[in-house]
Formats: sequence, C-alpha cells, structure tokens
Amino acid sequence: MRKIELEIVALSHSITQTHSYAVVLGEVNGLRRLPIVIGGFEAQAIAVALEKMQPSRPLTHDLVKNFLDAFQIELREVIINNLQEGIFYSQLVCFNQQDVIEIDSRTSDALALAVRCGCPIYIYEHILDSAGLSVEETEAKKETQTGVKTQAKEGDADLQSLSLEALNQLLQEVLEQEDYIRAISIRDEINSRKKGKR
Repeated sequence: MRKIELEIVALSHSITQTHSYAVVLGEVNGLRRLPIVIGGFEAQAIAVALEKMQPSRPLTHDLVKNFLDAFQIELREVIINNLQEGIFYSQLVCFNQQDVIEIDSRTSDALALAVRCGCPIYIYEHILDSAGLSVEETEAKKETQTGVKTQAKEGDADLQSLSLEALNQLLQEVLEQEDYIRAISIRDEINSRKKGKR
C-alpha cells in the first residue's frame, strides 16, 4: 500500500462545539487536508510540542519520549493505518538497533509523539482518498455561495436536505473559515451519499 506523508498544519478549536478540537494534517506537496477530531488534553499535548514549550514537569508524551531515549529506541515513523466508523487508527514504527517493532496507538497520541521525536507522519493513500478534504483556492465559488451561507448559519442538522452540489459548496466555505469540525460532518454526509449510489 502506498504511503503519503503528512504534516501538522493547524490545530483548530470548534466554533460550533465546546471542548472539541481538530488537528489538521496536510499532504506534503499536495492540497488535501485531513482533519481529525481530538480532545482538549490531546490538543494541548500537541500544541505544547509544536510551540516547543518546556513544562516544569514532563507531560505523559514527554515521559514516553524520555523512556524511548533512555532505552535507545528510535521512533522512525507514525502511520495512520486504518479508519473504521469515523475513528482513525495508527501505529508507531520503532527501531531498537536490532528489530523494527510496530505498536498500536491512538492517532492523537501518535501525533503528539511524532512532534516530540521529529519523525515523519504517513497515511495510506486509500484512507486519505476517503477521508481527506481537497482545499481549492478559487475565488469564483465564494460568489456563488450566498444561498448556502444562510443554511450554514442555521446549523448542520439539515445536511441531508442539501443537494450534493450545495454540500460541496458548503464544505469549501467551511474550509475557508477553518472550521474543521463542521467540515468533518459535511464530508461524512458527502461520503455516505457516494456510497449509497454505488
């Protein structure tokens, strides 16, 4: 299976849901984005590492990194290797001078460790194809979205009543606003419709 490298491009707080965050991964040398919903603690753990902050005592992910360093284990890469019912699964690929060991991990924990260890993050292409969002940089769509904007303000509970074209326009608008939590629900509605047509 082909792997695609990702990088963390943003941490986004949900505008519509309190205590919800999304870590946004971007395709290296590409336009696709992969938002993943995470909790507040996980968002903080990633933010601390991205900002290179030094807490007075090590956080859990710092402790794991210290453990890896003490026993000369190298975290070579993180692979997002599965997606089931909206939940992403990941593996830590470690090397201890003799063996390569793969360890299952929550994706949020894997990302927090990847930032601390400076290792690459990968995803299998078929997962990015099904869950990724394309970021389009066309200004033309902005002018055709006035009807969609009214519905977007009313909430996403009525996504099922929107046409596929309107959903795609709404998705682009939400991406421009960087509200990745809403983008996930819109993407899921689009994907469920596409599966229904097959």
